[in-house]
Amino acid sequence: MAKDAIPTVVKVDLKKPYYEQPGLHTRWHPEIPFHCKVKPGEAFKVECFDSSGGQVFNTDDADDIKKINPMGIHCLSGPIEVEGAEPGDVLVVDILDVQPFPDEPWGYTAIMDPKLSSAFLGDIYPNIQKAIWDFEGIFASSRHIPHVKFPGFIHPGIIGTLPSHEVMQSWTDRETALCDHHASINSTITPAALPNVEGAYAGQLCSSELHEKIKREGVRTVPPREHGGNIDIKNLSRGSKAYLPVYVKGAGFSVGDIHFSEGDGEISFCGAIEMHGIITLKLGLIKNGVEDLALRNPMFLPGAVQPHFGPSRYLTFEGISVDESGKQHFLDVKVAFRQAVLNAIEYLKKFGYSGEQAYLLLSAAPVETHVSSIVDIPNSCVSYSIPADIFDFDIMPKEGGPTAQSDMGATAYPTK
Repeated sequence: MAKDAIPTVVKVDLKKPYYEQPGLHTRWHPEIPFHCKVKPGEAFKVECFDSSGGQVFNTDDADDIKKINPMGIHCLSGPIEVEGAEPGDVLVVDILDVQPFPDEPWGYTAIMDPKLSSAFLGDIYPNIQKAIWDFEGIFASSRHIPHVKFPGFIHPGIIGTLPSHEVMQSWTDRETALCDHHASINSTITPAALPNVEGAYAGQLCSSELHEKIKREGVRTVPPREHGGNIDIKNLSRGSKAYLPVYVKGAGFSVGDIHFSEGDGEISFCGAIEMHGIITLKLGLIKNGVEDLALRNPMFLPGAVQPHFGPSRYLTFEGISVDESGKQHFLDVKVAFRQAVLNAIEYLKKFGYSGEQAYLLLSAAPVETHVSSIVDIPNSCVSYSIPADIFDFDIMPKEGGPTAQSDMGATAYPTK
C-alpha cells in the first residue's frame, strides 16, 4: 500500500519578506504562539529561509552583505507544537532529509562587517566579501573560489525548543552580567547579543500587545544554549538524531539556518554555505527524559551519511597556544585553533588564493577540527584537517613548495 505524501507544515515564500509571513520568528520566547501541531512519529516537512531571512542574493557583488541587518538574522520556522510533550520530557528529533529548494540551487559564504559579527579572524580579514556556491546534485563549487568541488553535508544550523520564562530569564541574566563585566573593564568586545526590539518578529498569530512583549523580552538566536539553538554541528545531517529538553507544554520546536556544508568552527561567522532549504523531520518523546538521561545540554547521534575522504588524504595543520606575536598563553584552545587556521590559510595562499578566499573556503568546506591536547602545559594543541581531494590540483607538500595556480578568480566585493 502506497504511503501518503509527507505534509509540509511550515511553508515560506522566498519572494516575500519573512516579517510578512506566518510560521516564522527571530527570537526565542515561551509565549510565541504555535504555528502548527504534529503527533510523535509523524513525518513532516518544514521550509526554511536562509540565515539572513532572504537578505542575500545570487550576485557577483557584496552589496547585500554590506546592507544586511544582523538584528533580523536567523529567521526560524516554527514553533511547532508536539502532541503530548510536557516539561521534563526529551524531544527526539529525527532528521530524515535536508535539501535546497529545487529552483534555488545555490548558497553563499560571507565576511560581514566585523563590528556586526564575531568572525574568528575579523581583525585580519575585516573587508566585506562574499562567495556564491552553485549546487549540482550533491556537489558544491564556486565561481568566486575556483578549483574546488566537494559533496554537501547538508544540515540545520539551528534546532531548538522554546524556553520557559524561568529558563529565558536565566539566559538574559547571565548574558547581561557578562556584558556588564566587559563594560566595567572598558572592554571593546561585545560578548553577548542581548534582547533588542530591532528585527524582532514573532509570527502573525500574536496580538499587538503580545508581539511588543516578545520583542522586548525575547532572547536572540545567535548562540547555542541548553535548548539547542545555534549549534552549527555539521554532522547533524540526514539520518541524525537530536535529543532536546522540553521546557514548555507542547515543546515548541523550531528549525532554520540551513547549511549545504560547513567547516568545523564556521570561522567567518556567516561561514557555512548558507541556503534556503527544506528539511524532513520526525519527532518523538522520551517521557521524563531530562531527569532519566541527566540531560543538561542536548545530545546528538550523527547519521550514516557524510562525505568520504580517505584518512591519508587530509592535510592537517597544527596550532598551539602561542599567538602570532609570539606571546605564550596557558592552555588556550581558542589561540591554538586560531593558529591552526592561520597556518592553513598561509599555506593555501602559496597556491594563489587570496587570504579571503582561503578564509571563506575553510569556513565552508568539510574541514575537520580536533582538540588533540589540553593538558600538556603550557600549550593546548589543535589539529585542523583539510580534505586534499576537494581541489582539482595537488596540495600535498613537496620539495620546492606549492605550485601557484592560474585563474584563481576573486571573491565578490561591495560596488561602493
